[in-house]
Amino acid sequence: MNPHLDLLQPYPFERLRQLFADAKPAGIYDSHINLSIGEPKHDTPEIIKQAIIGNLSGLANYPATKGDLALRTAIANWIARRYDIPAPDVETQILPCLGSREALFSFTQSVLDGRPDSIVVSPNPFYQIYEGAAYLGGAKPYFVNSNPERNFAPDWDSVPASVWEKTQLLFICSPGNPAGNVTPLEEWKYLFELSEKYGFVIASDECYSEIYFDEKPLGILQAARLCGRDDYKNMMCFSSLSKRSNVPGMRSGFVAGDAELMKKFLLYRTYHGSAMSAVVSAASIVAWNDEAHVAENRALYQEKFKRVYPILAPVLDVKMPDASFYLWAGTPIDDTAFTKALYEQANVTLLPGSFLSRPGSADGVNPGFKRVRIALVAPLEQCVEGAERIAKFVRECC
Repeated sequence: MNPHLDLLQPYPFERLRQLFADAKPAGIYDSHINLSIGEPKHDTPEIIKQAIIGNLSGLANYPATKGDLALRTAIANWIARRYDIPAPDVETQILPCLGSREALFSFTQSVLDGRPDSIVVSPNPFYQIYEGAAYLGGAKPYFVNSNPERNFAPDWDSVPASVWEKTQLLFICSPGNPAGNVTPLEEWKYLFELSEKYGFVIASDECYSEIYFDEKPLGILQAARLCGRDDYKNMMCFSSLSKRSNVPGMRSGFVAGDAELMKKFLLYRTYHGSAMSAVVSAASIVAWNDEAHVAENRALYQEKFKRVYPILAPVLDVKMPDASFYLWAGTPIDDTAFTKALYEQANVTLLPGSFLSRPGSADGVNPGFKRVRIALVAPLEQCVEGAERIAKFVRECC
């Protein structure tokens, strides 16, 4: 077996199951409210369902690795509309993928060259795929802590030149998971300059880009254009329909950016076997071409934050995110103890922050300690009731 597999840590939700192995709700509340997993729960739009039903004949054909031209065109046009930039080249700068998770992992394997001292830089907290992809690509992850003083942005200045010199790939997540922070233009500019100086690739995970409150989050391709970097050299954007369109089960997204990187990534995928079914492709075209359902989805999340935040703000260290559907809240006690006790006393499940982070590579501090991620994905009334239970628990037990 691949020895790198031994480096992988249990996924956060497996750790949560282990935490609750000997826990049992006290019986005060009959209903369980799960605010731990970031799985969209809003209804899938009818137009997408009908597109799947109307294209079942696509099951009779093997799909092309490069994807359907009509889908690549729909994605390119969406990027142009959404970010007010020229549409990427549908032949060289776009690939459909089976959700951003699959693409983030496989792209990492196509970038890393196997040198034993190679490094992948990751924000901390982070999406665990970044860590696993680095290890299985033969690299070592370097975790850059986020902190409240920087609006939970990673402290890139803390990374020494000796690390950048060995870095082959940098992950960034904007809007961020779990804090919902959006990367501003000046920070993008700084990362572009570092990439140019040291030669590493930037992989921008933008799967939460369409869940925001006021300003549309800036994406890597848009930031590159604003900085005059029109060739997107060493830049790749990863996006998905899962959160935007409430279709996590469709596993549909895209990768867009540097044409040279895309050429190698397409070669990798030809062997990897990741090709999108014509059924999913047809439904994806419908989804990328429609914004009405996205606006409705966004409004549902905005209403949840409007109702939930005032309940939690007086009892927890929490601020409104720039975007996404998470609250990243400080806890008065250890985050795992808080999560377990909350489950036992209030029958509400959150995700401990330390399950989403590691001790920082520069200072050994775990930025997820004494924090929890609250995913506002359940129906509105469940989110409100969950917040009320959390507030009551904190007042009475902490």
